[in-house]
Amino acid sequence: MSFFIIILASVASEPFLNATSSNYVEEMYYAWLENPKNVHKSWDIFFRNANAGVPPGMAYQSPPPLSGTAQGLASVQTLVGAQPNMEKLVADHLAVHSLIRAYQVRGHHIAKLDPLDISCVDFDDAPSCLVDFYLIDVPLAGFYGLAESDLDKVFRLPTTTFIGGTESTLPLREIIRRLELAYCQHIGVEFMFINDVEQCQWIRQKFETPGIMQFSPEEKRTLLGRMIRSTRFEEFLQRKWSSEKRFGLEGCESLIPALKTIIDKSSQSGVESVIMGMPHRGRLNVLANVIRKELEQIFCQFDSKLEAADEGSGDVKYHLGMYHKRMNRVSDKYITLSLMANPSHLEAVDPVVQGKTKAEQFYCGDIEGKRVMSILLHGDAAFAGQGIVYETFHLSDLPSYTTHGTIHVVVNNQIGFTTDPRMARSSPYPTDVARVVNAPIFHVNADDPEAVMYVCNVAAEWRNTFHKDVVVDLVCYRRNGHNEMDEPMFTQPLMYKQIKKQKGVLQKFVEKLTAEGVVTTQKYEEEVARYDKICEEAYTRSKDEKILHIKHWLDSPWPGFFTLEGQPKNMSCPSTGITEEELKHIGNIAASVPVEDFTIHGGLSRILKGRGNMVSQRVCDWALGEYMAFGSLLKEGIHVRLSGQDVERGTFSHRHHVLHDQNVDKRICIPMNYISPDQAPYTVCNSSLSEYGVLGFELGFAMASPNALVLWEAQFGDFHNTAQCIIDQFISSGQAKWVRQNGIVLLLPHGMEGMGPEHSSARPERFLQMCNDDPEVLPVSFYDFAMRQLHDCNWIVVNCSTPANYFHVLRRQILQPFRKPLIIFTPKSLLRHPEAKSSFDDMLPGTHFKRVIPDDGPAAASPEKVKRVIFCSGKVYYELTRERKNRGLDSEVAVIRIEQLSPFPFDLVRNETDRYPNADLLWCQEEHKNQGYYDYVKPRIRTTINRTRPVGYAGREPAAAPATGNKQTHLMELQRFLDTAFDV
Repeated sequence: MSFFIIILASVASEPFLNATSSNYVEEMYYAWLENPKNVHKSWDIFFRNANAGVPPGMAYQSPPPLSGTAQGLASVQTLVGAQPNMEKLVADHLAVHSLIRAYQVRGHHIAKLDPLDISCVDFDDAPSCLVDFYLIDVPLAGFYGLAESDLDKVFRLPTTTFIGGTESTLPLREIIRRLELAYCQHIGVEFMFINDVEQCQWIRQKFETPGIMQFSPEEKRTLLGRMIRSTRFEEFLQRKWSSEKRFGLEGCESLIPALKTIIDKSSQSGVESVIMGMPHRGRLNVLANVIRKELEQIFCQFDSKLEAADEGSGDVKYHLGMYHKRMNRVSDKYITLSLMANPSHLEAVDPVVQGKTKAEQFYCGDIEGKRVMSILLHGDAAFAGQGIVYETFHLSDLPSYTTHGTIHVVVNNQIGFTTDPRMARSSPYPTDVARVVNAPIFHVNADDPEAVMYVCNVAAEWRNTFHKDVVVDLVCYRRNGHNEMDEPMFTQPLMYKQIKKQKGVLQKFVEKLTAEGVVTTQKYEEEVARYDKICEEAYTRSKDEKILHIKHWLDSPWPGFFTLEGQPKNMSCPSTGITEEELKHIGNIAASVPVEDFTIHGGLSRILKGRGNMVSQRVCDWALGEYMAFGSLLKEGIHVRLSGQDVERGTFSHRHHVLHDQNVDKRICIPMNYISPDQAPYTVCNSSLSEYGVLGFELGFAMASPNALVLWEAQFGDFHNTAQCIIDQFISSGQAKWVRQNGIVLLLPHGMEGMGPEHSSARPERFLQMCNDDPEVLPVSFYDFAMRQLHDCNWIVVNCSTPANYFHVLRRQILQPFRKPLIIFTPKSLLRHPEAKSSFDDMLPGTHFKRVIPDDGPAAASPEKVKRVIFCSGKVYYELTRERKNRGLDSEVAVIRIEQLSPFPFDLVRNETDRYPNADLLWCQEEHKNQGYYDYVKPRIRTTINRTRPVGYAGREPAAAPATGNKQTHLMELQRFLDTAFDV
């Protein structure tokens, strides 16, 4: 069709060619395409020239006359028809086509989206290219060259519009009227940036087809019932708790029927589980009327005398989540609804929801996203302002991260806290960020519930049809301030004067339906009274609730993992070792290419050969130890997922879990998936260059099941800086706030290698500062101490110095009877350090993770002669032992590694201090004094020894940066603290 437009342009430029209409030219053109002989020679030449790109006005060449010049010209004129207005006719058709496209592209700019009718969004001169039907003469004449006299002319419609319905031609007046109805009323559609013709046509059909936005009386009554519940719930809370913060939904009550419409439509399409994330505005209403949480459980949250029965600190009511399986009355199918708990970092939950959705799809074999889907709710200011939204969108189509389409619903208050859009964003809409992934955006006036319902139906159909993201922008207002206690007139006086005069959406909708005869006033009042009674009865029952059970608000239950009381089924952990046969088998797989005719890189051949040699020698390095842990868990049916930047090869080229054929593009081999025929799958996936988004995603993935080892590896340890929100708000405190255990593992490369301040330190001091163990409390009894400590802590922090200990801590993460986040400071130089190898003997049945590794040299043989005990963690151990040997102090100085820093191993540290009664105690670290572990371990060591001996320090002096950028300075600092450590 686009080439035909070029043809028309050429026709319009040939002054001597005339036709009755462009229809005739179009028919001639298609006839010529079938066979050039179907048309006269003159048209054949013309079409050939136009097709070859001859400029307009030069395409026509006069053919040889049939019998004289006059007869030839007469024949041409007979063929094309002698009409003097050919140029204007073609130009007018092109103008009408451009007009139709202008409405499709820019109609949303003049749609009536703002319920307050005060929108300050700046679209520059957008309306000048559109047509206001009531001021039609100026824009038509000025931009399109059409006149008012053309309004009643009939034009053929292009195939890129559905406004004609079954008609192929319409008068211009009717064309404009139908375009106005489709694109310029209470719905504004942004979609013409999508580069897929099928998708654009699908959207056009949904909005342009005449009469398509009609609802039956029954559907309208259902919509009214949902509006009543949404509105009266907020009014009930306002009456009962007028001075409490609740972040109500007033001004956007249509959100509830919007979500229910999406869920209904999705359930009809086969969706069985919907995972939702949202900020706090409207959360209680969503819990009550969408998730269907018991009202008394919501109301009792307002009782300040309620006592906490469950572990942890809990959270405010408008942060909590919920999990509920119920019957959907529209589809008559069961559907599971999960609303994720979320802190006040409004968009932080976005990637968490996506990760949990991906996990549920993975575990139920839903490879196309037809059974499990996600809905994300956003505020307008946060959607435009927070970068995690962009990061999450860019995960949407990545193979290992896609959830096959998310429906985003923006509650567009047209204001942030006190900031209006002119100061909050640089784009016209808060939703413009969604355009980066070509997601269609449906803007809708939230005071028109029927328009909202229609748009949500279309959004759900889009997701079910194309499995891509879609955005519904509910343009509304916030009747109260940021919360019920806030005074918005301080900063937005004109807006809130208008809001005070604004009639409620329920009242307007009832008046409309009453006028249509869909519902009577009496029926409406009865429905209101019935729901009010439900709320009152629930309020009465809520007074009987004396104890707050946070477990009622779980958003990710793990059936079968805990006892009915939510406690672990036991408090013991079996040996994390495996048999030598398994070690050898997994090692041989790690050293092989289990695919025929697969060409690997020559350098990789040497690496695999080296692995084979280690297996034959019964030792493993760091990469092989990790292989042993992953492979053994896979063999036991535990899914392992490793995600992060460049994790497939490994940042330091040590892992190589994905092999690439050197001769065939995109042909890969993952040996870990060839360990056993009935093994669990291994997922290893390079991520986008995102930390915040990807770590949130993996955290959500780990929430779905306790029977999976989910790991996120930072490219360098300090990369977690940009994911700090997920760490602070979800990982370190998630169980305390939401009684939600999680076994996510963070692998953070750490170590001072003289390479500068960037990428040296994983900032262990930050993780240790957030640990909840008390440095001044020594347990009364050490019976069953290790497991009880792990159960009671908020997370586990380790710095392993041997491959065997790394192997054990990974396996313990799954074999222990509960789930805790695990932070592992992984090495860089130790990946290939000749001494950082472990014997298979350290990984056999009966072996465990060593929280503390005692000195096993001459010092341990004569402990009473030891003058100094150096406690340390991680890589510095190897530097200390080398220096000790060089100085000949092997029998005078004991070096003890604390591998598990938190929870602190009081029992094992006491064993070591008691063993060396005559030695002074020293903590040594390579990090600066105000960083690393010193501030954490010193008070705990002193508590262990009842403060009977001082604890010295050897390490770098306090500094602002994690490391120096000068290699010589680095070496001088290293030697200085080694001198301090061995100054005995």
